[in-house]
Order: sequence, then structure tokens, then C-alpha cells
Amino acid sequence: MTNFPELPESTLNAANTVGAWLAQNDYHPRPRPGEADLVVLNGNAVIPTIDAACQLVASGEQTLLISGGIGHSTTFLYAAIARHPRYNSIRTTGRTEAAILADIAHQFWNIPRERMLVESKSTNCGENAKFTRAMMEETGIHCQEGIVVQDPTMQRRTMATFARVWHDSASAPVWKSYPGLTPVLRNSEQGVCFSGDSTGLWPVERFLSLILGELPRLRDNAQGYGPRGKGFISHVDIPAEVEDAWQRLHHDALLVEALKSRALM
Repeated sequence: MTNFPELPESTLNAANTVGAWLAQNDYHPRPRPGEADLVVLNGNAVIPTIDAACQLVASGEQTLLISGGIGHSTTFLYAAIARHPRYNSIRTTGRTEAAILADIAHQFWNIPRERMLVESKSTNCGENAKFTRAMMEETGIHCQEGIVVQDPTMQRRTMATFARVWHDSASAPVWKSYPGLTPVLRNSEQGVCFSGDSTGLWPVERFLSLILGELPRLRDNAQGYGPRGKGFISHVDIPAEVEDAWQRLHHDALLVEALKSRALM
């Protein structure tokens, strides 16, 4: 795959606006050690996000609930593990996302197995929330406040899904969102890249494709996932500046052509 071509600063600013909003972070900048009763790590392929969840639990006494079966993005996790300088010793092929992440948590972050719950049936964001609630009820976990960790491009949708799944519960935990990182794009001599250490992140073209595809899902209309559409998530208010930024990306000819040439649009 060739480097992603440079983009106008206005386009990069728009991508960073959308990306930062999707990477909903309810902490400034991160939770305190030991904060919350439970950390829910949803299966994803962004290594710094996985590490962030493990670090929270390793430095505290919370339970780590890992949710993730085998879905359409599981192969991205397999590839990310294979490329990682430490985690590449973990067996991946044919295994669920939760099983792989549990190995990382135990072998590399020294989190005891008895402080982990592993949910390996979910295949999408909605099932992550649904099966997390089921596991909590089956095991009798008492949780007043929980931290939800997910791929930053899916963090806001995941929080809306958790809200939808618990909407009928009078004793629902206070769920707070923590993506582990907020990605920022910049131009370089090699084209568009991420600011800072990009180890374990998405390829730039995949990140841009993901954020472009995410806003239509979050809209509360006939085509979206909100209550007036598919009903997968609670209503999400999309700020005007985020909608404007998304429209700029959607209509940027250079960006669209670069993504189409990579079969990502």
C-alpha cells in the first residue's frame, strides 16, 4: 500500500474534528487509577486502546470485562497482533477477540484471570452491549460506575448502544467513555500520517474510511441507527461543526478519489 497523499489543511482539520468527536472521552485526560467498579473492553484492533484498558485495571482493583467474538473486523485484530513486537507470540487464527485480549491482559499486564470476565459471543457493537449486560446480570456484578473502552472511531456509537441496552433499567450503571487516545492527522514528507507514535493504529486510509462511514450510522433518521431508524442506539445529537466537517470530507474530491483507489469507498 502506497503512502496516503497529502491533503489540504482544511481537510485535515475536518478529519480531526470528526475523529475527536467520535473518540468520546468523558475524562480529562484519563481516569484516575482505580476509578470506577468495572472496565468493559470491547473487541477492537487498536493496540493503544487495548493497552489503555489493561493499564487502568492493572493499576487498580476493577474487574475487566472483555467482550468480543468473531466478527467482520476480527481479521484486523489478527493482523495487528502479528505486527506487534511484543504481542505477536499470542495465537490468533480462529480465536475470538475476547480470548486474544484476555491473553494480552493476563500475560503482558499481569491481570489475574479471576479479575476478568470474558464474553466471546458478540459479533458487533450492539451485541457487545447486550451480552455485557447479560453477563453482568448472570454473574451478579454490582456496578455503580463503569468505563467503556472501544476503538476511538466507534466510541460514541458504542456509548449510545450501551445507553439503548440499559434504557429500561432503574439500576443501570453510570457508563463513562474512554477511548484511550484521540487520533490526530497531519501532513508529512511521506503524506498524511498520525501525530506522535502510530504503532498499533489503523492505516491512515482505513481510519479516514471509518470516520466517513460512522456519521451516517449515528444519525437519527430512516437510514441511521437511532430510534427513528434501525433502533440500535439511543438518540445522538451531532453538533453542527461536526456535521459541517463531515460534509467537507464527504465532498473533498482528492480524499474521495484516494479512498476509491484503495477500494475503501
